[in-house]
Amino acid sequence: MRHFRDRSDAKYLRDLDSMHYIMPLIFPNRCDNEAYMSMDVVIENTEEFIRKQNEGRKEEDRYSIFGVVIAAALQTIYKRPQLNRFIANVNMYQRNGVNAAFVVKKSLADEAEETLARIEATGEDNLESIQKQINDQIRSCKVNDDQSTESMNIIQKLPFKKLIGRLARWADRHGWMPKSVIATDPYQCSVVLTNLGSIGMSIGYHHLMNWGTNSIFIVVGKKVNKVFYDNDGNVKETKKVLRLSFTVDERISDGFYFGKSLRMLKKLVENPELMLAKFDEN
Repeated sequence: MRHFRDRSDAKYLRDLDSMHYIMPLIFPNRCDNEAYMSMDVVIENTEEFIRKQNEGRKEEDRYSIFGVVIAAALQTIYKRPQLNRFIANVNMYQRNGVNAAFVVKKSLADEAEETLARIEATGEDNLESIQKQINDQIRSCKVNDDQSTESMNIIQKLPFKKLIGRLARWADRHGWMPKSVIATDPYQCSVVLTNLGSIGMSIGYHHLMNWGTNSIFIVVGKKVNKVFYDNDGNVKETKKVLRLSFTVDERISDGFYFGKSLRMLKKLVENPELMLAKFDEN
């Protein structure tokens, strides 16, 4: 049942502790509350898992390291609900669904257009179903514009762009955005990801947006070899790692909760076989 102050996409949190109640009042803008973290994930087992899973599969149905990261992020958010919070109009909300968004470039050319993909997850999902959604979205984005891009193309042709912008920001801040916009806008998602490793780039940190409701941004960097040391500082071994960076709205939770959540995500990426079961069964 929807109550006063609830939104179409989230429930208003009424039982916050005093610190998390006060923080949005003092620091109302999401971009003023960005916290940055990074992590190296050992992927030798992950790559072997992907290799075995892809045996006999068609090219368009194959598992990918990016797909594993997306599935791990979605399962972590599903299991750790404080990650699925956002602040709008100085109020804290718990998002109704768990979803992720990422950009798809139609081809690797300077002039190629970008489109937006969006993945929805429930307790019935697992790595297989999430990877299928990703593959389906990528295939569609390669040849079609997503609904968000189509809407932006229409708005671009309208007059009074400043007025349209003010009305859109007011509606976004007060939770009055149409459901059709919320369903297609990547910045109305639990997490936004970008795969810089696919174009040979190392990780950086992506900013959050004051627009929308997204509280977490993940950058996937390229694979590198990392030297590990023993307790005496001697070289122990070299392993292949995937570098990830995270930008979060620090107002939605605390450092202990974020740290424990990142350890869960790391475990899932390093052991993707754990995600073959449904999210509700793990």
